[in-house]
Amino acid sequence: MVFFDTGSIKKKEIKDKYDIVVVGGGPAGLTSAIYARRAGLSVLVVEKAIEGGYVNLTHLVENYPGFPAISGEELASKFKEHAEKFGADIYNAEVVKLEVLGDKKVVELDDGKRIEAPVVIVATGANPKRLNVPGEREFFGKGVSYCATCDGYLFAGKDIIVVGGGDSACDESIFLANIVNKITMIQLLETLTAAKVLQERVLSNPKIDVIYNSTVKEIRGKDKVEEVVIENVKTGETKVLKADGVFIFIGLDPNSKLLEGLVELDPYGYIITDENMETSVKGIYAVGDVRKKNLRQIVTAVADGAIAVEHAAKHYF
Repeated sequence: MVFFDTGSIKKKEIKDKYDIVVVGGGPAGLTSAIYARRAGLSVLVVEKAIEGGYVNLTHLVENYPGFPAISGEELASKFKEHAEKFGADIYNAEVVKLEVLGDKKVVELDDGKRIEAPVVIVATGANPKRLNVPGEREFFGKGVSYCATCDGYLFAGKDIIVVGGGDSACDESIFLANIVNKITMIQLLETLTAAKVLQERVLSNPKIDVIYNSTVKEIRGKDKVEEVVIENVKTGETKVLKADGVFIFIGLDPNSKLLEGLVELDPYGYIITDENMETSVKGIYAVGDVRKKNLRQIVTAVADGAIAVEHAAKHYF
């Protein structure tokens, strides 16, 4: 699913060698660029879509320090402006290959350019898994959400649906229950699959009901989400549920394909790093949502970027 149109982005001239190449221009990647320039290092940020990543799609950010309320698009713009102010080169292309040639890394772009650098920072993020049902894309940001921490407050006192039954779905439902009026969880299987303690908390919460053996078939509404069509996968029976919002927690897909077979990944495809954000290959770092971590937020993404560059600057230059 593509959310960004990059057709109008003008290409710029870039060098064939940099100190650091950052793959991905979201908060983690742009912070890496800012810290790299502050350290006196040349840096190229390669972003295939639009700078700021999924932050651009967040209606309102209220948990980033210093900005009690700011639109995601504006915050993303500030990240880009800050990086460019300090002299970072930002180039719109997709990285199709990463090679390690001794101490040198070579990044190959989809337009044929090959960029050399001793350090590469991968900040490619992760995409929420989608239901791929009618209405899901149309109502994204208008009742459909993939982040309880980001958007839960928008549904204070309202009735919502949570799709999923694993750890994330249960954990986020427990969080949302402190905000909303009522939660109906839609679980494909006969039971919840979350850790036992999370299941117990969900099932004992008077605000949460669970409908098993069911899947979402359609999300409906006019200007925003109003109802959801679900189907029992055993009987084929359909039912329409009224709802003000739909939170989808059926997993994430880390954008780590570029590093498959090159660095160590966990069983889910997340990049494994040490506390300095360095991967199993020296000089390759991973920051933000693409790496294995517990909390995926803007504030933790920018911290990752700062830590990676601080370590790289001391050890490779």
